[in-house]
Amino acid sequence: MTFLQTVVQLHHTPYLKLLGKGSSQFLPLTSGKNYWTLGRSEDNNFVLKDQWASRNHAMLQRMEHGEFFLIDLGSRNGSFINGRRLTIPVILKDRDLILLGQTEFEFHSPVLTDIDPNPSGEDQDSESDFTATLTVRRLISVLVVDIRDFTVLTRRLDERILSEVIGRWFRHAGEIIRDHGSWVDKYIGDAIMAVWFHGTQGVSPQEMLRICQALHEMYRMTMELSDAYPLPFPLRVGAGLNTGYAMVGNTGSGGTADYTALGDTVNAAFRLESSTKQLGVDVALGEATYKYLSRLKPEKNFDQYRVNLKGYDIPTLTYTTTFESLKIFLEKTSE
Repeated sequence: MTFLQTVVQLHHTPYLKLLGKGSSQFLPLTSGKNYWTLGRSEDNNFVLKDQWASRNHAMLQRMEHGEFFLIDLGSRNGSFINGRRLTIPVILKDRDLILLGQTEFEFHSPVLTDIDPNPSGEDQDSESDFTATLTVRRLISVLVVDIRDFTVLTRRLDERILSEVIGRWFRHAGEIIRDHGSWVDKYIGDAIMAVWFHGTQGVSPQEMLRICQALHEMYRMTMELSDAYPLPFPLRVGAGLNTGYAMVGNTGSGGTADYTALGDTVNAAFRLESSTKQLGVDVALGEATYKYLSRLKPEKNFDQYRVNLKGYDIPTLTYTTTFESLKIFLEKTSE
């Protein structure tokens, strides 16, 4: 491909431009993927030839509306946007300067001004355009995991240590979720959301068990990470898991399209996670999630509550547990 062809292609594609004396290297963030890793290790999508970069330094995650998050993966020397060190995932803006070790990039997210978004000439508002892309109704399970007391942690912990701890947590959480058949669909400050897609015949107990195993591994990883750093208090997480139907599909346009889910099933998962704080538990399951799991007889390890979820008119039936009880349940099912 010639340089001119590359420039034309990049006009339609978000990309990173490698900066430096005499450099003209472009790293396209092409469609078909929703995350890219950067670091010294050869297994990264973009390998950094930089002794100041960590083996797994940072990750770019594209979200459903086309925005990009930069996530530091617990790098030793940190990741910086416009001179400011990251402590949580941050949304990139066009022409933001990114510094990883001593390697500097400029982020570009071009506007496709030469493509008519409505060639038919019919009047269409942005809301109808967006919802029209979400055309498939799918049975899904949504897992939301949140780091507890994160605001307090940011006030009491050195910025460099905070960045390393949270970066490593995001990296390991993403690895665990991918190992169990999903991916991180959203980063929301101090929380992540993952989606599992199920078949039309419902959800087998084994599928739900796999999600619970992923959650338990995330808890265990959190405890190990907490023990490895001089934190003012132990790192803790809470989780909400909900199963139901949602509209899913590619949102955004052109090279920024991404596969995601929207609807009440997703919203309820976030509300269930929030309810764990008021109930004093670690995990809250939606009624349908528990129904699919119930064939494995988890009764002794889960408690039933009716909780008032924000935005819901009537109390919602939920099943809760602690991470210790979840561990016991998983051990019994593996016997």
